[in-house]
Amino acid sequence: MRWDSLFDDLAGQLDDELAVDDDAVRIEAERLRRGRLMLRERLVALCGDADAPGPLVVELVDGTTWRLRVRSIGKDWLQADSGTPGGREVVVPLDAIAAIAMTQTQIDWSLDDVAVREPRLLDRLTVSFLLRDLCRRRAAVIVRTRTGSWTGTVDRVGRDHLDLAVHEPGSPRRSRSIEQIRVIVLAEVVVVERAA
Repeated sequence: MRWDSLFDDLAGQLDDELAVDDDAVRIEAERLRRGRLMLRERLVALCGDADAPGPLVVELVDGTTWRLRVRSIGKDWLQADSGTPGGREVVVPLDAIAAIAMTQTQIDWSLDDVAVREPRLLDRLTVSFLLRDLCRRRAAVIVRTRTGSWTGTVDRVGRDHLDLAVHEPGSPRRSRSIEQIRVIVLAEVVVVERAA
């Protein structure tokens, strides 16, 4: 009888130690997973879900702060509705983000262990590809850089720069209305906003 209770006690201690070891392994695995997270992955977790918690407060490298509702994320950019009147569409290169002020709910969502999903075409599209589309559409844009902002039409997009035909906001791109062609290095672009 005493042997049975001893064996039961030893078995219980072993189960407890194994459970503690399993918990420690799970905690360490989660710590490693979170340590490998990139900002893009955290933003993807907050994007495109109707239940996702509110807009993000994003501080950019030029010192401006934007309230953005992220709609889609590419390889190195995000597309969002801005908090400006009319909620204009903006494109922000991920390298232009200095910080994001998140609520605790947004933090929790962004750290969730999201199931691996199939790669999408959007995940491979770069900001230069997106800007080439704006160029083809001849869309009027406001290009904000670290040093200023210009309104115009994107004439062409190279691998690391774009040509912006600068003209008055609201006017169509016409040769006589172009003030200058500004060649802007893509690394300096902070926000590209669709002009009204």
